[in-house]
Amino acid sequence: MRKFKIIFYLLLLFSVGCSNGVKEYHVALTGSDSNEGTFSKPFKTISQAAKIAKAGDVVTVHEGTYREYVDPQNGGTDDNHRIIYQGAKGEKVAIKGSEIINNWQPVKDNVWKVTIPNSFFGSFNPYQDTIWGDWFGNKGRIHHTGEVYLNGKSFYEVESLSKVNNPKPLADAVDSIGSTYTWYCETSKASTTIWANFHASKPNSELVEINARPACFFPTKTGLNYITLRGFTISQAASQWAAPTAEQPGMIGPHWSKGWIIENNIISDSKCSGISLGKEKTTGHNVWLGDMKKDGAIHYIEVVFRALKIGWNKENIGSHIIRNNTIFNCEQTGICGSLGAVFSQITNNHIYNIHVKRQFNGAEMAGIKIHASIDMLIKSNRIHNCSLGLWMDWMAQGTRISSNLMYHNDTDLFTEVDHGPILIDNNIMLANTPYAECSEGVATVHNLFTGRIAHWVDAGRYTPYHLPHDTWVAGLITFFGGDHRYYNNIFATSKEVMKLKDPTGLAKYNDSKQPVRIAGNIYFNGATPYNKEINSFENKTFDPNVTIEEKENEVFLHINVDESLLKVKTQLVTTELLEKAIVPNAWFENPDGTPLKIDVDYFGAKRSETNPFVGPIEGLKLGVQVIKVW
Repeated sequence: MRKFKIIFYLLLLFSVGCSNGVKEYHVALTGSDSNEGTFSKPFKTISQAAKIAKAGDVVTVHEGTYREYVDPQNGGTDDNHRIIYQGAKGEKVAIKGSEIINNWQPVKDNVWKVTIPNSFFGSFNPYQDTIWGDWFGNKGRIHHTGEVYLNGKSFYEVESLSKVNNPKPLADAVDSIGSTYTWYCETSKASTTIWANFHASKPNSELVEINARPACFFPTKTGLNYITLRGFTISQAASQWAAPTAEQPGMIGPHWSKGWIIENNIISDSKCSGISLGKEKTTGHNVWLGDMKKDGAIHYIEVVFRALKIGWNKENIGSHIIRNNTIFNCEQTGICGSLGAVFSQITNNHIYNIHVKRQFNGAEMAGIKIHASIDMLIKSNRIHNCSLGLWMDWMAQGTRISSNLMYHNDTDLFTEVDHGPILIDNNIMLANTPYAECSEGVATVHNLFTGRIAHWVDAGRYTPYHLPHDTWVAGLITFFGGDHRYYNNIFATSKEVMKLKDPTGLAKYNDSKQPVRIAGNIYFNGATPYNKEINSFENKTFDPNVTIEEKENEVFLHINVDESLLKVKTQLVTTELLEKAIVPNAWFENPDGTPLKIDVDYFGAKRSETNPFVGPIEGLKLGVQVIKVW
């Protein structure tokens, strides 16, 4: 009888599972979209699975390259009932927004051309689609969302056929030689012709691809929550400019939803942005260009209030997790988010080569560019070789930027017109300008800087601040300067920065209108302390000689440590010490409202409770140190 009961309950559990309809769908290039989507009879496209997958389902994609725009039709219902899209374990799975072109015709020398019927592109032709939007700078010419790739490396669009025939290095490009691989296009009602200079390569014998889709994984519908995307290589999409006042497109993105996880992917070669966590269209789409009589900032304030009206809050939007991805070769941002990134975590990503072609510009270029980073955690990311590493623009409140490694950027971090509280702790920031700020209510704690701190006040700009841990706007206010805290940082001025006329250190806060709290910092090589600082130490003659060494996938910090570090009297940084940010009247605290302590270092090692080491690494030894930091 007992054996019968056990079998009965097992059958009952099985039947309940089946009645819930939870399934695993399989996709393989050998399959057919008329199949059932099982392991033995898989679908051929991810898009077919995305039409039918529902909460709790898993879509497993097998080896190969899938050239499609995946537009999910459904979302999950909560964290325990997600829709998971995953590359099969141990298999290389790519999603590309491009198509292979192998019928190039020689023109002369290294120049080849191809003529493609417009029907090839369907309803979207990237060679008729021009990049545009609020705060976009075209440098006086037209840019298309199309692109040409030779063996995975993108070319540079030029504005005339003569510049394909006689290419010259682009002065602003980081890769001077690469900028001579050029292309140009012309279109008619019937066809598109592309000319490209392949140098010594024969395009029909190599892998040549062109952009054909605006995205790779991006729902056209909003509000599709709790989707996981993991284990893919995703690249080569004709993404449009992502302005904060527009529907922010990206090669990948949740499109105004909640609870996505994007993890363990390799993401590259988006024409503009790799991952977009940004807003949707009804609250405004490039509204400044539609009405230039008002300033763009006023338009964005109106966008914020329209977003609140349609449900911009923690219950509906944000709380995404972006982790363990490698993101590179995107020409606007690696990750962007206007309003839609609230309450999210961006952790342990490797982001590099963002905005390095520099054929166009604008006010939106960075490895990570967020508007309204409310209660966001940006932690343990490696960001390098970008025009700007992190850009926290407008409404950064409850934001924590912790234990990131940033180097070889023009600027590592910029906080712009924010009122705080913002906590910047345990970071290694080695640009000539590691930190630029036009904000207030910022606590900068236990960081290592090798360059100058850029600080200015913009008294003419009114921007929102919010109720603590909420999107609800508490008010609008301009900037007075000050309300900063700098505790336990190392200012190790490099030789290159010493040549600049702008002084390093914190002396530029001597005349702040609002109070500043500055203590326990150390200054090397001419960096200058704040004039009322207590417990600081200044060593004008010692050079810590801070450098970065890259060895394959590892990064090592070289630093010379002398006894100066032992002479700085510090204190453990806590919510109580930092007090409230003045404008929002909000504590520096955890997102759940509990007090915080900076009691661990860059590596997560425990700090001394009574006299923690200055800088991001606890317990540094004297002499030349070589420390693995990634």
